[in-house]
Amino acid sequence: MVSERRRGFEDEAEELPFHRLTHAEAEALRQRQPSLSPWRVVLMQAVLGAVVAAGAWLVTGSGASAASALYGAAVVVLPALLMARGTTGRVSRLSPAAGAVSVLVWSAVKMAASVVLLVLAPKVVQPLDWVALLVALVLGLQVYWLALLWRGR
Repeated sequence: MVSERRRGFEDEAEELPFHRLTHAEAEALRQRQPSLSPWRVVLMQAVLGAVVAAGAWLVTGSGASAASALYGAAVVVLPALLMARGTTGRVSRLSPAAGAVSVLVWSAVKMAASVVLLVLAPKVVQPLDWVALLVALVLGLQVYWLALLWRGR
């Protein structure tokens, strides 16, 4: 029977005390868990896009497939560049709230830019090889997972 305890959620009873890190402890934590630069992730996406385009050209022997794969990589890289620039700017570092709003706004800009680039694909790349474009796009998006795994090491 619970008499003295407040009835509620189980996790409320198990709250751990808050411990503010000292400067030395915070620095040690940063050394153990370094952050991964968004610019590095964008660079990895661009390199992977170039490799996929070269592979498309080697496999198909077609410049159209290579151009389509490059465009697919651009659909990933260009919006990622916009977001990286926006979220690492001065405004996003003003406060935690400004940083959160910045991420939300630049995520919306990134999605809109990706959609616009995909809609423009048939007009920009002629003849368009949708398979090569989508393969490059999907593989470029997988770089985010690879970056998380790389950071985990």
